[in-house]
Amino acid sequence: MTVNDFSLPKTTSEQIQMKFEKNSLLLLLFGNHDSHLTKIEQSLDVIISSRGNEVSISGSSNAIFHARNVLEDLYEQLEKGRTIDLADVDASIKMHGQKISLVNKISDKENIRAHKRTIRPRSPNQINYMHALRQTDLTFALGPAGTGKTYLAVAVAVSLFVGGEVDRIILSRPAVEAGERLGFLPGDIKDKVDPYFRPLYDALYDMLPPEQVSRRIETGEIEIAPLAFMRGRTLSNAFVILDEAQNTTPMQMKMFVTRLGEYSRMAITGDLSQVDLPNGINSGLTEAVKVLDGVDHTKIIRFKDSDVVRNPLVTRIVRAYEAYEAKGNNEKK
Repeated sequence: MTVNDFSLPKTTSEQIQMKFEKNSLLLLLFGNHDSHLTKIEQSLDVIISSRGNEVSISGSSNAIFHARNVLEDLYEQLEKGRTIDLADVDASIKMHGQKISLVNKISDKENIRAHKRTIRPRSPNQINYMHALRQTDLTFALGPAGTGKTYLAVAVAVSLFVGGEVDRIILSRPAVEAGERLGFLPGDIKDKVDPYFRPLYDALYDMLPPEQVSRRIETGEIEIAPLAFMRGRTLSNAFVILDEAQNTTPMQMKMFVTRLGEYSRMAITGDLSQVDLPNGINSGLTEAVKVLDGVDHTKIIRFKDSDVVRNPLVTRIVRAYEAYEAKGNNEKK
């Protein structure tokens, strides 16, 4: 791949031309109906045109530099045999905005080939998070919805389980309703708690075929249980995930973190801006990150709105709520 710089008349923007060696990769690089190029154009305010294996980029010098690095990064990923989609394009745009290359930062371990697709980190914080999940006994993940806190934890858990590094996966969360009363649910205990665990089931079904999920739940290799069921247990040789941990009380959180046994990993995820506990009850997650910050073999990852990997509108929604809440707090002072 070669890059040539040349100037247009001063009345127009600058322009560079790139040449890619492998024509077979260009359709994948450009995306269906050039959707990847359109995403780069809209995000970076550049104009991209292609002819054969040549691509020209015009715009401001900074925008051109950014777009060129994104295309180089995505092309290198394809050369390594990886697949890319719009989320990968968005991730590369964000990473290169921070001068970080996806190709150089993401190791093979962080590319998890799951049942439905390949799962990989898409921001610097997600890279650090996946490293921590593999290497640290206790990892806290804090931040807004859509940053991959739970999804990546389940992905790493399944990867370690399939690889024989842990014997079982334990998924738990407090059964606290999100601002509404659901009443008495019919059925046995599984029927009653399943609605609370649907996000965890959804993640599992992305990682493993449905029949494997069902079979491993029946054998106990995958266990999905309310937080209250964790009392008195020692969780060894397992990958343990506590989701929605902002809705634990301090007593519940202390109980849970002290369940960690030998040869286990524990991930605790939550969004401190979405606490659903009754008024006057402090969040156990808030207390835990204060108490355990700096403790050996413990890692705290704090995600930001820039780490959101859902629909770009979600990022704008998160920022709008943060601005609204900050304004309200300032008015109270």
